[in-house]
Amino acid sequence: MPRDPRFAGAFTAIITPFTADGSAIDFARLEQQIEFQAAGGVRGIVVAGTTGESPTLGEHEYPKLLARAAELARARGLLAIAGTGSNSTAHALELQRIARDAGMDATLSVNPYYNKPTQEGLYRHFASIADAATLPIVLYNIPGRTGVAISPATMQRLAKHERIVANKEATGSTDSATEIAIRCPELALLSGDDSMTLPFASVGAVGVVSVVSNLAPAKVSGLCAAFLKGDWNAARALHRELFDLCRAMFLETNPIPIKAAMRLLGRDSGSLRLPMTEASEPTIAAVREALTRAGLR
Repeated sequence: MPRDPRFAGAFTAIITPFTADGSAIDFARLEQQIEFQAAGGVRGIVVAGTTGESPTLGEHEYPKLLARAAELARARGLLAIAGTGSNSTAHALELQRIARDAGMDATLSVNPYYNKPTQEGLYRHFASIADAATLPIVLYNIPGRTGVAISPATMQRLAKHERIVANKEATGSTDSATEIAIRCPELALLSGDDSMTLPFASVGAVGVVSVVSNLAPAKVSGLCAAFLKGDWNAARALHRELFDLCRAMFLETNPIPIKAAMRLLGRDSGSLRLPMTEASEPTIAAVREALTRAGLR
């Protein structure tokens, strides 16, 4: 059994809402979006992750975003998880301290990117963070973004640390997810890809860190609730309902399509910061069609 049962169910990788010109965080909109997530029954939110455009958040913005999101989430009974990953171990440790001081409940720590450490380097990076941290840590295994994957054997070594409680598995590989579930029963295995939520659940995952739940939190949380209680027929039905939407959200690099979708629904300005750019017209048309088919507009 996972060492921390809180890390099961649907967690929304929440977008960071910007003003129309992209110059500032829209905190009023952030409150509305977190309220929408709470009403949809998700277990928690992930703030300043990939979907939250963490690479373009200013040093002055990041602590304020975390503190406000933690406050809003706590008032609504949601877990608040902060993206604290870096390809510098020292910088990642500093982000952990900021997350703690902001009142976050846990942190999400991604594979170091660009410098592509060895498996021993990955182990030492995450072990150093866990040794110094005071908050629970969710590892984030996403080789498509970082160029390197945490192997199941390295994950098993890291799972022995009491502050490492979960793994967001965004490899897209059921083989990797299966081996990690077998080797690391103490970790809560979470899908990092919406379309893989049900396939990963079939081999032992207990939830998802979702992009699509920005749009449909009740359905994503319902999917997780269904498979967690063993109702695979209901889970399969929800998986199929969400499938087109899942695919549409990754027609271009995340978070380009999800921000386009939120703008189409009137729930966000849709602004992104360079080097992220607005969705192409074909993508917008596909997103609009997927939203319509899903009954969201």
